[in-house]
Amino acid sequence: MTYAAAVATAGIVIIGDEILSGKFADENAQFLIGELRALGVELRRIVMIPDAVDDIAATVTDFARRFDHVFTSGGVGPTHDDVTMEGIARGFGTRVVRQPELEGRVRAYWGAKLAEPNLRLADVPEGCELVYGKDQIWPVVAYQNVYILPGVPALFRRKFVDIRDRFRAEPVTVARVYIDADEGQIADDLDAVVAAFPGVKIGSYPRFSESDFRVLITLEGPAVEEVAGAQRMLVELVDRRVGAHVVRHDEPALAGSQR
Repeated sequence: MTYAAAVATAGIVIIGDEILSGKFADENAQFLIGELRALGVELRRIVMIPDAVDDIAATVTDFARRFDHVFTSGGVGPTHDDVTMEGIARGFGTRVVRQPELEGRVRAYWGAKLAEPNLRLADVPEGCELVYGKDQIWPVVAYQNVYILPGVPALFRRKFVDIRDRFRAEPVTVARVYIDADEGQIADDLDAVVAAFPGVKIGSYPRFSESDFRVLITLEGPAVEEVAGAQRMLVELVDRRVGAHVVRHDEPALAGSQR
């Protein structure tokens, strides 16, 4: 089941030994999932990797080839384990350089309190782009289609929100149908709707703790008319069955609008 029209795709690379060891729980992927969905960008893959230069190099360049946008989280800073810039530079066959504009901003921010290691915040892959949004002081560093974001959740969110309009694509419309039936009872109905509306993605999710329905069906696509038509067809088919009925349904709405 695929969209009839091409959609922008994305991958997320979470970098950090502290995430893999369980010292800290990742918050950034969960945040970005919702943001990308609301923007109309289809998230295809999330991976968590350690603070290892070779892993970063291989993973990020692989994602960059496969997806339209890649977002990295973590490994950006002044300490020994902040190796994301080096990994990305290695993966793309370039080198890490001290970017003059960033260096000037780092020096201005800390002033007389500047510690030498803080200048590492100005070290970036050679040939990168500095992406500015509303914040004209601290840009997001991008190399080709890879956007390099900090791991601290508050900073990650602030930096992504600042540039998120750059990724806005065709919005996704979502509808839901809540059904009191077993999945097997309505499988043929789902097959029929899938065949009739190939541009609509349909997901079927059993629920075992709800009191009034047993299956949640989601319908998603870029065309609101298609999604609405698929929803109507499904409701009609299910309500014709003995022992199955639609409890309720949510009208089609843009993804993220309920958040």
